[in-house]
Amino acid sequence: MAELQLIGSPASNYVWVCRIAATEKGVPYSLIPTMPHTAEVDAIHPFGKIPVMRHGAVALAESRAICRYIDDAFEGPRLVPAEPAAAAQVEQWVSIVNTHVDPIWLRQYAGAYMFPGTPDGSPNRPVIDAALAKMEQQFAVMDRAVAGGHLAADRFTLADMNFLPILYYMGKFPESAALRDRHANLTAYCERHLQRPSVQATIPQQTPAQAVADAARAA
Repeated sequence: MAELQLIGSPASNYVWVCRIAATEKGVPYSLIPTMPHTAEVDAIHPFGKIPVMRHGAVALAESRAICRYIDDAFEGPRLVPAEPAAAAQVEQWVSIVNTHVDPIWLRQYAGAYMFPGTPDGSPNRPVIDAALAKMEQQFAVMDRAVAGGHLAADRFTLADMNFLPILYYMGKFPESAALRDRHANLTAYCERHLQRPSVQATIPQQTPAQAVADAARAA
């Protein structure tokens, strides 16, 4: 049987989501570390983004499609429940995390630390401050959302797999770490789920900025 290949930088939160998903399902896979816009990625994703996946003749881009394939093509516990209402709740929170949380918390706020674009390489304070004004409200919303221990279906699902890597990275920066610490539900949620074997086995050893720097030095 062909081996599942996940292709992309381990530091990417979306690559991490796919790795957690495969591990939760008990699916063996190989990780092919590479950055966006490399030949391996461009051959599959029309815009050169990571992650991408190969499994025999099947090639897929986008983490949600990859996780859907992993969930449907392999035996093991469901990442998205079969019951319609629970499945819809998972999809709801995956969408909220990907369209509201990720763009502000990671792309805007964390990006202003990791890829500031300032003349001296210092954090981009105007971008950080603009993001923090929105994050104050969003952290409160997400704190309420995880009060029961999970985002949906009363168990660890694809919704949690999408949110946890972002929450983990928030611990790497001062204001977001303080925000997380001020929200007891988020703190407990993060500490609890970081101990899951699937998460422990896949935690990136670098931040995205470190991965990009290493790739540049190797080029």
